[in-house]
Amino acid sequence: MNPGDSHAPGRADVSIDSLQGLRRSHACGAIAASLIGQEVVVAGWVHGRRDHGGVIFIDLRDREGLVQAVFRPEVDAAAHARGGDLRSEFVVAVRGTVERRSPETVNPKLPTGELEVVARELRILNTATPPPFPIDDDPGVDELVRLRHRLHDLRRAPLQRALRVRHALYQSARTTLSELGFLEVETPILAKATPEGARDFLVPSRLQPGDFYALPQSPQIMKQLLMIGGVERYFQIARCFRDEDLRADRQLEFTQIDLELSFADVEDVLAVLEEVTVRAWREAGGVELPRPFPRLRYAEAMARYGSDKPDVRVLLELVELTDLFRASEFRAFRGAVDKGGIVKCLPIHDADALTRGEIDRLEAFVKKELGGKGLAWVRVTADGSWQSPIAKFLSDAERAGITERTGARPGTLLFFAADEFAKANAILGRLRTDLGRQLGRVDGRAWAPLLVLEFPLFERDEQGRVAFMHMPFVAPVDEDLPLLEAQPERARGTHYDVVMNGLELGSGSLRNHRSDVQRRIFELLGYSKQEMETRFGFLLNALDAGAPPHGGFAFGLDRIAMLLSGAESLRDVIAFPKTQRGQDLLMDAPSAVEPGQLEELQLRVAPSPKPR
Repeated sequence: MNPGDSHAPGRADVSIDSLQGLRRSHACGAIAASLIGQEVVVAGWVHGRRDHGGVIFIDLRDREGLVQAVFRPEVDAAAHARGGDLRSEFVVAVRGTVERRSPETVNPKLPTGELEVVARELRILNTATPPPFPIDDDPGVDELVRLRHRLHDLRRAPLQRALRVRHALYQSARTTLSELGFLEVETPILAKATPEGARDFLVPSRLQPGDFYALPQSPQIMKQLLMIGGVERYFQIARCFRDEDLRADRQLEFTQIDLELSFADVEDVLAVLEEVTVRAWREAGGVELPRPFPRLRYAEAMARYGSDKPDVRVLLELVELTDLFRASEFRAFRGAVDKGGIVKCLPIHDADALTRGEIDRLEAFVKKELGGKGLAWVRVTADGSWQSPIAKFLSDAERAGITERTGARPGTLLFFAADEFAKANAILGRLRTDLGRQLGRVDGRAWAPLLVLEFPLFERDEQGRVAFMHMPFVAPVDEDLPLLEAQPERARGTHYDVVMNGLELGSGSLRNHRSDVQRRIFELLGYSKQEMETRFGFLLNALDAGAPPHGGFAFGLDRIAMLLSGAESLRDVIAFPKTQRGQDLLMDAPSAVEPGQLEELQLRVAPSPKPR
């Protein structure tokens, strides 16, 4: 656009300039004392404007930070006059001289706060509609407003920092894995639907009417095929898609650092994972993690913490009590045990800070938010007596057993959960974390990496059928192979997780490289021979073509970025995220398509039961 042209929403009187002949010399955040007396050209968005007695000040913002520009009529009358037209978020370029601010105008909160650019030329490169909220660290508006106006939201410093962290993670992963001999290989986005624990996004084929591709939930099968194809060490910054309900740490589409290696055992893979994690924290977060990472087997993690991704900084631990109540007269606990459930306890010593009102709130939280039947509790008073609604139902032997195992003493508060295994652990595991943080029962570490190993291979679904715990391609632990014939539910998998501060960073396993083992697992999952061939024939044939032992992993890059950025939601580390309803509010997606597009695909859309 030529100088003098007018294009200003709401400001038709403002002419628009060109950059022709003017080149930015420095980023706003790069203006330093070493430049005092030098001429510079800075460009960016007007973050704020102030008119002090005819002298105009603007805070100019670009990706690197803020710098103050000053327009004085005696320095350049034309620039000063144009400065009067400026408004928030106008896009401008300023040519001027770097000078030191007077002492009373120094801003100690800014890296450039002792300096300013005294303008000798101003070019207004574009005008802007008024921003819907302040471009500040915390604009104080609803998240949906920020997502609807994502372009303004992206200009805020926290999101800029998050995108820098993501960039550093990409580079760290690529450098680390390349140095370890991995090849970066792209796998298809249009693929075959496979069971990986979530719903697929389906894509209709125009060339094969009635057939569908699936967007990959992960590159799992493709990377196994790469191992069979002799690639030996593969990685990819992979885009993945899962049509599932959303929450703060989950999106419909996400990014993972995906890797696979051949001729490897569990220790080989864990060594790679530890190296990738350490390098990521060092290069994207400036943090040196201690090595080696602590390890827990799944069974121990569940027994002590009630979670397979525990925050081990919290110093509270759970206690198993199931055997004490196998013949109990207390029906609430005995009934859970008779149904195959468990009884566990969370002991908290010196817990006088937790009032009866707080206990009532926790009871309501367990019922309403965690789906529990209730929350039994006992408080040991100063004289050693038990204060509790359930105390009268417990025998002397049961009290003695509880005291011995929990170390209960005056001031101790005991919380109990009697339910099926997963529910009881989920309830007490959540209370352990919440109350441990609330009461300050943490060890003070900023970062606590953890490796969790040997998950069960199978679990029961809601209908009581055998189901895979993670995915059907996980190899059993070698010594548990015979259990696949007689007691498959006791079989442990070679699955492993990397956990940081109670958040799972990713998962992996060794894979079934023998087709007979893979077929047996499919049988246990209820697949007929015909179903196996229809859905997985290509994989089974590939395994028979000479598959090396192999295993791999996938880091959730978005989750790592969320941790290193200090963000509370994945939406704050993704440039264009979806809402909890799976919508892109900026682009208004998903949306209806033209009838002609549906006709080409030979598709018909049923009327929606709800108004759009």
